[in-house]
Amino acid sequence: MRGPRRFGVPGVRGIPDGIFRRYAFAWSYLTGYVIAEIVYAALSPSARAALTGWATTSVANLEHEPAGPLIASAFTGSGDYVALPLLIALAVFGANRALGNVRTALICVAGHVIGTLASEGMVAYRVDAGQLPVSYRHLQDVGPSYIVMSAIVIALACGTRPARLAAVLDLGILVFIGDAFGGLSRLDVAAVGHLTAALTALACVTRCARPRSRSGR
Repeated sequence: MRGPRRFGVPGVRGIPDGIFRRYAFAWSYLTGYVIAEIVYAALSPSARAALTGWATTSVANLEHEPAGPLIASAFTGSGDYVALPLLIALAVFGANRALGNVRTALICVAGHVIGTLASEGMVAYRVDAGQLPVSYRHLQDVGPSYIVMSAIVIALACGTRPARLAAVLDLGILVFIGDAFGGLSRLDVAAVGHLTAALTALACVTRCARPRSRSGR
C-alpha cells in the first residue's frame, strides 16, 4: 500500500499532504507568525519600534487605518520568540482538529477582532469621558493572545482529551504567568480583550454545537 505523499505542500517539508490539509489553519498561522518573528528579529531597534507602532491596535491607529493593524498585530509579538509560538501550537492545533479549518479560523479571527474593538472602544470612551488621559489613545497592543484565547475555548469545549489538557496548560500559562486577566476590575485593555475574545469564541462554539431543527431547511 502506498504511504502518504510527502512534500506535496511547497515550503512545508516532511509534512504529509493530508495532515497539512487537516490542520491548514493551524500550520498557516503558526508558520506565518514564526516568519514574522524572524523578520522582526532581523530589524534594527528603531525599525522594530516603527513596525510595532504601526501594527499596534491603539485607538489612534484604529481610527485612521483599522484593517492593517488588526491583521499585523496578530503576527507581531513582544520579543518572546519561543513562548508565543508554543502558546499558539498548544491551543490552535487542538481547536483546528475539533472544528476544522474554516470554523476554527472564523472563530479565532472573530475573537481577535471583537476582543480588540471592545477593549480599545472602552479606552476611547473613557478618554472622551475624561476618565483616562489622552496618552491612552496610543497604548501599545500587539500579539497573538486573543487568537490563542479563542482557540483555547474551542479546544476546551470541543476538543479531544489531549487537546483539552494542552488548552488547560495554555490557559494556565496565560493566566498565571502572562496575567491575561490582570486588571480586569480596572478595565485594562488586555484583560478586557482576553475576556471578550473568550466570550466571543464561547458564543460561536455554542452556536456551532446547537442542533438544527428537523423541520428546517
